[in-house]
Amino acid sequence: MQFRFWHQLIFLFLIFSPGLNSLAQESNQGFTPLFNGKNLEGWIGNKTSYQAKDGMIVIEPNGGGGGNLFTEKEYGDFILRFEFQLTPGANNGLGIHAPLEGDAAYAGKEIQILDNEAEKYAGLKAYQYHGSVYGVIPAKRGFLKPAGEWNQQEVIVQHPKIKVILNGAVILEGDYLEASRNGTLDGKDHPGLKRSSGHIGFLGHGDVVRFRNIDIKEL
Repeated sequence: MQFRFWHQLIFLFLIFSPGLNSLAQESNQGFTPLFNGKNLEGWIGNKTSYQAKDGMIVIEPNGGGGGNLFTEKEYGDFILRFEFQLTPGANNGLGIHAPLEGDAAYAGKEIQILDNEAEKYAGLKAYQYHGSVYGVIPAKRGFLKPAGEWNQQEVIVQHPKIKVILNGAVILEGDYLEASRNGTLDGKDHPGLKRSSGHIGFLGHGDVVRFRNIDIKEL
């Protein structure tokens, strides 16, 4: 009897606590899906390597595994949320403010997507690890789940400021124009840092990576 009483009490609390429901709704308010879970409608680029399967965008090695897949639409300031699953040693990238031509890491901006713990990456520069603005701002390490597990990531862009949240932890926050004022960390020219809008894309390097629940909110 006591268990039933508490069960009913908790049920009534949830039903008549609009704050809890509104909080959940508010967290998703204004977000729209970039991927419909069925096909690559709304995306352009390499649709041989990138395929829609079982509610995911999967990079298939049989399709070459490389190349880029971009949104048809261009975005300026936004919050992007997505989940990704790495395979051992996988390397990919998130392109933002990218044009359709040229190397998105320089003509736009690239946020690294990388299996940090792979032995072959032990000698990378700090700005090459997961979550970094490639060549410009290094991200904190230690918050990426092991290859094969799903990670949740949020990227907040308000040009020229950017924040990357991985599995609930802020791993990068900064101003990419300010960070490059006296030159970039990789010593290369990054004209895309000045771009305030462009395409969002996945930048393949021949490795299998899976993406799902890709949502965006324009700011």
